[in-house]
Amino acid sequence: MNVLSSLTVAALATAWLFTQEPQANEPPKEPALHLGNFSVSLSVKDIKASQAFYEQLDFRPVGGNPAQNWVVLQNGTTTIGLFQGMFERNMLTFNPGWNAKKETLKEFEDVRELQTRLKRRGLAPMPEADSATDGPAYFMLTDPDGNPILVDQHVPKPKR
Repeated sequence: MNVLSSLTVAALATAWLFTQEPQANEPPKEPALHLGNFSVSLSVKDIKASQAFYEQLDFRPVGGNPAQNWVVLQNGTTTIGLFQGMFERNMLTFNPGWNAKKETLKEFEDVRELQTRLKRRGLAPMPEADSATDGPAYFMLTDPDGNPILVDQHVPKPKR
């Protein structure tokens, strides 16, 4: 198949998708999850060496304490956390209630709300956030390949 034929097939498939009526018996879609600010948390062997390496890539410290074996670095909107001796594996981290500058948002989906929605979808957070609280809380998931995902809210539940 040549490039022009491939583009024609792709255009027809896209047009077909946009003309399809939703099925009458389909349940309404719930709003997309908004997990919050994203960062990668790296488990490092030597906090000083790792920080020096990432600073060579123009990441700059924005939080943490290297003397306590953790530091958060940013380059633009990209955030990484370096953690020595705190957890076994690298993990994806989401912070509900924060933007990329760690500023608290007025409106956001609380960590406990996110957890409830994910449990309805059949996921099993472990550990779970305590649903009886309204302050900072977290839960964790593990993807099919064993990668940990931390949803870690550092701010109180939004007032509504």
